[in-house]
Amino acid sequence: MAAALCAPQSARAEDAAEAGAAQTHTRAKTASTLILTEENDFFAGTDEHYTNGIKLAWVSGDLLRYAEDDRLPAVVLPYLQALPFVNEPGRQYNVALALGQNMYTPHNTATSVYQPEDRPYAGWTYMSLALHAKTPTQLDTFETTLGIVGPSARAGETQNNYHVLMGFKKANGWKNQIHDEPGLMLSWQRTLRAARKDLGNEVAWDLLPRFGATVGNVLTQADAGFETRLGYNLPWDFGTSLISPGGGVSAPADGSDPRLRKESAFGMHIFAGAEGRAVARNIFLDGNTWETSPSVTKKNFVGDLSAGIGLVMGNTKLTYTHVYRTEEFDGQNGPQMFGSISLSVTF
Repeated sequence: MAAALCAPQSARAEDAAEAGAAQTHTRAKTASTLILTEENDFFAGTDEHYTNGIKLAWVSGDLLRYAEDDRLPAVVLPYLQALPFVNEPGRQYNVALALGQNMYTPHNTATSVYQPEDRPYAGWTYMSLALHAKTPTQLDTFETTLGIVGPSARAGETQNNYHVLMGFKKANGWKNQIHDEPGLMLSWQRTLRAARKDLGNEVAWDLLPRFGATVGNVLTQADAGFETRLGYNLPWDFGTSLISPGGGVSAPADGSDPRLRKESAFGMHIFAGAEGRAVARNIFLDGNTWETSPSVTKKNFVGDLSAGIGLVMGNTKLTYTHVYRTEEFDGQNGPQMFGSISLSVTF
């Protein structure tokens, strides 16, 4: 009799568990992520070289095919349907749209005189369309970026308006910046989940190598690096990305991600990483492509070391990354450090 009573209860418990799992799985297939990233050397106590970057990105929920989501702007659908490689079986897909602006200045921003031995003033305002193809252990990102370098990017106005608002001194040399030039970049980035180990009590560790390449008149380079993380309720995503081609890896990649749970979750992790880049072209150092402009002699090999902390609070992930970047051009007054804050909200 007891066994007969227990059996239906056990079946109901199993059904409830399956329903809960299905609900989590469904949400993982539909959740979008909004990512806002701000980078500034203010966090290192300086105001020079790569002095500020801001990027707002939207990553769609998982798609069986790129063109199936009616939330996508209609203007991008012909482009998605024309690509030959993006609908292979056995993968999940996401589309990401982004807007951003970067600004670069020399060390001495008080003078209005052109400084031929220091980094030129340069601004870059852009929009991008990224296509993500992923499995539980691999993420490939194909990104097309269009924008403008030069006065039309309005980076000088952005910087000086902000400085006036905050009571800082203006940068006086923006009239010496790199000239207007349309920019196009095509990028591919692969990130791997090479290892993930659950250590018990919701604590886990993972290792995320990555490599990729970008071609275009703004940047042409190859890169390789890694990130390793350790923490409580470690996110099931592909790590922490700086403002760079092939970003947007902070979106959940698995239904087990704590941001996709029905109940509010808290998590905390620390991370560290490194990246090396072989740079063939960098318009912010080489100057304009088709005309003479301010320029310096770039270094062809640049490296980053980074470390930081991440918090997961419900459907939100907040990270801070501190970056050490080696010298990028001959005559630079030492390596540069800057901070990167990224806030992602999954909904």
